[in-house]
Amino acid sequence: MITLKPLEPNDVFGFYSWIKNPKAIKYSLSLFQNLSSSEQIDVWYQSVLDDVKTFNLGIYINSNQCVGYAGITNISNTNKSGEFFIFIGDEVAWGKGIGTEVTRQITALGFNKLNLNRIMLTVSEPNIGAVKAYEKAGFKHEGRLRESCYRDGAYHDKLIMSILSSEFKF
Repeated sequence: MITLKPLEPNDVFGFYSWIKNPKAIKYSLSLFQNLSSSEQIDVWYQSVLDDVKTFNLGIYINSNQCVGYAGITNISNTNKSGEFFIFIGDEVAWGKGIGTEVTRQITALGFNKLNLNRIMLTVSEPNIGAVKAYEKAGFKHEGRLRESCYRDGAYHDKLIMSILSSEFKF
């Protein structure tokens, strides 16, 4: 069972190991590549908790085990748009369809609660599992940022995907 709810201060402890796991952060925020100490992670995490411009929710399984977080950032009330993000750091939650379900739930909240018309995202092309999850959730490919990400000694493209409220199946 997946539950989305506000992150708690104590959830930071999971991020200590996740952000230090190269497999977990490989295709995540570039910022994660530079966080190496618990103190740096604490500062970043507190900024997430304090951010009132981003719609952040923790991802919990079994109602109390935080496995990551997701939400919508860069929300434009004028354009009724925002950018989806997700980070599942706990390897226990990988490959179980949690990413697809969380993407659907956050997208529904974006359209219903935040009254958005368009939600977009970028995803590293080699992150095949994420691309499939977004496609299953209804996101459509709309562009490519060529060689915009550098990982493992090589550049790769990021894909731009989006979904409109009229396309989303509630």
